[in-house]
Amino acid sequence: MTLEHSFKGKTVLVTGHTGFKGSWLSVWLNLLNANVIGLSNGIPTTPSNFKASNVGSLVEDNRIDIRNAEDVRKVVQRCQPDVVFHLAAQAHVRPSYKSPLDTITTNCVGSANVLDALRTLNKPVIALMITSDKAYDNMEWVWGYRETDHLGGKDPYSASKGMAELVIRTYFESFFNMPSSNVRVGIARAGNVIGGGDWALDRIVPDCINAWSRGEIVDIRNPRATRPWQHVLEPLSGYLALSAELAQSDEKHGEAFNFGPPADQNYSVKELIEKMQVYWENAQWKDVSKERAKLHEAGLLKLNCDKALFNLNWQPTLQINETIRMTVEWYKVCYEGASMHDFTVNQITEYRKMAQDCGLSWAK
Repeated sequence: MTLEHSFKGKTVLVTGHTGFKGSWLSVWLNLLNANVIGLSNGIPTTPSNFKASNVGSLVEDNRIDIRNAEDVRKVVQRCQPDVVFHLAAQAHVRPSYKSPLDTITTNCVGSANVLDALRTLNKPVIALMITSDKAYDNMEWVWGYRETDHLGGKDPYSASKGMAELVIRTYFESFFNMPSSNVRVGIARAGNVIGGGDWALDRIVPDCINAWSRGEIVDIRNPRATRPWQHVLEPLSGYLALSAELAQSDEKHGEAFNFGPPADQNYSVKELIEKMQVYWENAQWKDVSKERAKLHEAGLLKLNCDKALFNLNWQPTLQINETIRMTVEWYKVCYEGASMHDFTVNQITEYRKMAQDCGLSWAK
């Protein structure tokens, strides 16, 4: 079954639609002729991909705090979604130290509010709950985490994602794991995502682009940290593939899936920046790791994505150089003042064609 067949004419609720991943997903769903309903408490950054790619013209734009259970329930009851992608979150480690309670309530209680609202629907619905690779209890070992590995987290953000996983499991086992349930649930965990349109604070690519666009040298606080870098379209394709599979069968109901880059595509921050410099003239950086107070951030985190390959025929499409090229090109075109909606659509089309050329069935 093609993605068009899976989503054409369907009502799809995207929480966090104004955010980085949510805005890209909303554009892609619009291309698939879905009726996209957005739910978010505001636009998280200025600039933003939501505005740059004119996402507001493509979706029904509801400004709701995900922590308000009654408001979430009203939106769900009114729009009667066929599919829900839950991405609304406080999505970064360092801000979680400044506002741990906001992080925990947004990521944990917010997830519970979405699931509880879906529990009241009298129609079939697919719920794709997006958590994070940070939900794993990170031992910083050299092999990738599997979906059956322990969850946990040393920092408030990671802990909040582990809590969200417990909430999802509770709702699945207590309310949705029975033949009479209208709700089919999938859980998606993804690694560090980069791509055009991300302007979040304390993230390596936006930090570089913001400095380089002004002709400045960017300060890098942890150049040796290693991450599973992937383009934003990689996990989004996994979310779409998993939700389409859930719509066809309940075999994957309640299961978690990792979506990450190739196993050998873990690169340090330093290596990532050096690859970005190829595409941005006169780009410079300096190591300030000895000057900055350090909060705990994982040094090494990898995902094992074999389950997605064998069950969904999903695997990453882009190599690191393609990921970085597409990312930097998006920003360069944006700063040149072009139509970013058109360019975003073109990158989605390019990515999907590359996935088809790799023989991935979800991309048909």
